[in-house]
Amino acid sequence: MKQKEQRKDDILFVGVDLGTSRSSISASNGTKKWNESYVGWPKDFIAAKVVGKSILFGSEALQNRLSLDLYRPLERGVIKEGIERNEEAVKELIGYLIQLAGPKEDQKIYAIVGVPADAMKVNQIAIKKAVSGFVDSVMVVSAPFAAAYGLNLLGNSLIIDIGAGTVDFCMMHGTIPDNDDQKAILTAGDYIDEQLFSYLIEKYPNSRFNRNMVRQFKETHSFVGDSSETIKVEIPVEGKPLNHDITNEMRRACESILPAIIETTSEMIAKFDPEFQIKIKNNIILSGGGSKIRGIDNYIKDALKEFGDCDVRCVEDPLFVVSDGAMLLAKDIPEKYWAEM
Repeated sequence: MKQKEQRKDDILFVGVDLGTSRSSISASNGTKKWNESYVGWPKDFIAAKVVGKSILFGSEALQNRLSLDLYRPLERGVIKEGIERNEEAVKELIGYLIQLAGPKEDQKIYAIVGVPADAMKVNQIAIKKAVSGFVDSVMVVSAPFAAAYGLNLLGNSLIIDIGAGTVDFCMMHGTIPDNDDQKAILTAGDYIDEQLFSYLIEKYPNSRFNRNMVRQFKETHSFVGDSSETIKVEIPVEGKPLNHDITNEMRRACESILPAIIETTSEMIAKFDPEFQIKIKNNIILSGGGSKIRGIDNYIKDALKEFGDCDVRCVEDPLFVVSDGAMLLAKDIPEKYWAEM
C-alpha cells in the first residue's frame, strides 16, 4: 500500500486533448483547464509594449491578434506543415497547458495525448516530440478512444467525436481499438464556419464581418432541424451596428456536415459484428464541440431509422471528456509500460 501511495505522490498523470480549435488538460491532482488553440508572438517592439508579454495564448491571443503574429498550429488535429513556427507554437501551447496543471517541483509527469484518429498515423512522432520536453513519458491515443475510456464505454459502443477539424468515429468492442475500428472525416466544425461565412456574404454583401465573428455566431446559436426561434445577430453596416436574421443560414451551415456523419455512422454499424449490432445501435455517443449543436442527437437518430431503433445521446461535458478519459487511462496503465516508454 505504501508503494502505491508513494507512486501517486511522485507522479502527476495528465490527459491532454490537443484540438484544432480548443485544447484541454485534466490532471490527477484535480486540475482541469482549457484554452483555445491559438498562440501569438508580438509583431514588433511596439506590439510587445502594448501586450506586455513575450507570448500569448488562447482568447488573450485572439483579443490582441492585430498586434501579434497569430498561429492556429493544428489543422485537423495535425501540426500544419510548411508554416514557420507552427511546431514551436504547438510546443509552447503544450508547455502552457502543462504549466496550468500545476505540477509540483521534481514531480514526474506521465501524459496521454488525445488526437484525431488520422493524426495517429501521420504525425504521432511530431506530437510526441512536442510533448516530450515537458513530461517524463508520453503516449498518443485517438480522441474518441480516450472519451470512451473516460465514459467507461469499453464494449459495444460507437463514439462520434465532432471537433473543429475532423469528426472521428471509434467502435468499442471490449478491446483496444485498431485502425479498422476508427475513421475520421473532414467535414466538421471548421467546415460549418466556412459554409456560414459564405452564406452570409451572399445574403448580406454590404455587411462587415470576419471568420472569428462567424465562429462566435455558430458557437452561440448553432442548431439543426426545426426551430421556432429566430436568430438575430448584430453586424456593422457602414460602421452602424444592425440586426441581421441568420436563422436559415445557420441551419443550412450546421446541417451541411450531417450527410457525411450519417453515411459514416451507417457504414460503421454495418461492418460491426451482426450479432452485436443491436447493442452498438443503442449506444451511440456524441462528443466534441459539435455535440453542442442543438438537436443534433435527435436529427442523427431519425436519420438512422432504417437500421431500426437507435439511441443517440450527447456527453454532458464535451470540453473535458477526452482529457478526462486520457488522464484516467494514464492512471490505469501499469507502471512497467510507462517505464518501457
